[in-house]
Amino acid sequence: MRNMLHKFFSVAMALLLLLSTISWTVEKHLCMGRVLDIAFFHSAEDCGMEAGLALLDDASQYEKHCCDDESFTMQGQDDLNHDTFNLDFSQQVFLISFTTSYLNLFQESTDKKIVLDSYPPPILAEDLNILHQVFLI
Repeated sequence: MRNMLHKFFSVAMALLLLLSTISWTVEKHLCMGRVLDIAFFHSAEDCGMEAGLALLDDASQYEKHCCDDESFTMQGQDDLNHDTFNLDFSQQVFLISFTTSYLNLFQESTDKKIVLDSYPPPILAEDLNILHQVFLI
């Protein structure tokens, strides 16, 4: 679960960086106040009204036609500055040790039981404490 969440945030941050650095261009073709075509990254297709007016050979109507093209460009970031921390060695050591000790607080401790059923204790012929006269007082 933790790995999946980490991968999701990594992909999300990469996409955020990509979308913030790309320049976006949106073009719209309007004919009589209605949007006929919207295009991203290239020019929008026209409705053919200009070609029809060109066949009429009427210069006054050609200049006053009802079609209009609108373009919106959003510039992305061109200068990405990498922020660096100017920490000396002792500050880096403190930061790393504090982070690892803090993160280890939240890890579950898995106490593994050592099962010695397949290895029985050795059989003693004599009690060694009494043999050597060593007693706990």
